[in-house]
Amino acid sequence: MLRKQSQRSKSTQNSSKTPKVDRSSTIYEVISNPWELVKDYQSHTKSIYKILTKEFGKVETPLTYTKDYELCIAVILSAQCTDERVNQVTPALFEAFTSLESFANAEPKDIEPFIFSTGFYHNKAKSIVGFAKMLYGEFQSKLPKTLEEMTKLPGFGRKTANVVLSEVHGIVEGFVVDTHVRRITYLLGLTKFKDPIRIEKEIMQKVPKKYWDALSLYLIFHGRKTCIANRPKCTECKLSKLCPSSLTKKQ
Repeated sequence: MLRKQSQRSKSTQNSSKTPKVDRSSTIYEVISNPWELVKDYQSHTKSIYKILTKEFGKVETPLTYTKDYELCIAVILSAQCTDERVNQVTPALFEAFTSLESFANAEPKDIEPFIFSTGFYHNKAKSIVGFAKMLYGEFQSKLPKTLEEMTKLPGFGRKTANVVLSEVHGIVEGFVVDTHVRRITYLLGLTKFKDPIRIEKEIMQKVPKKYWDALSLYLIFHGRKTCIANRPKCTECKLSKLCPSSLTKKQ
């Protein structure tokens, strides 16, 4: 537990040290409207894509699975949870329920103990059972190939559906916006919005479709490795010279 400093010690500290940027706050506070500093959007986007391609190479979902429906379940579990945590719980889950039919015939309470640590386990267990029942019964265990059909499955929104369509079928119908992508597209000046739906729509209008899939994954990996929400490593960032929100320019 942190102890409160005396007023005297605080005063001494403040007078002897140069004020620093508060890295515990979001970067949104450092600069407003970063997109206004982007003069050539297309060139800016291509430069970002090129640098991240060089850094991360070919990318694919970090979720581990062996069957298509297992990926779907893993993606459902990844909501408000790290992929690392999901990968820790799915081996035991998939060992206990060895087929799509076994998930379809399960009760949510049977699944909950396996996924407790991923958070929101009551709702996730219901979604998993509902997803398995519909996929097994209405789709004959075959994953749909359209966004419209995919989003009919319990537990599936646009983000989840886009992830699975791309990974399983190689079909790209949208731009995946998770928490990392939502934050970093704003910081890089790729969007002026903070709402996932509006971000996706803007990116799809401005960025060529061939970039959508990989760019989303690149930004996710970049968010985990370097552009961390409350402690961005701007001095180590490969994109710092391109980033209108880079802290290295404000210090």
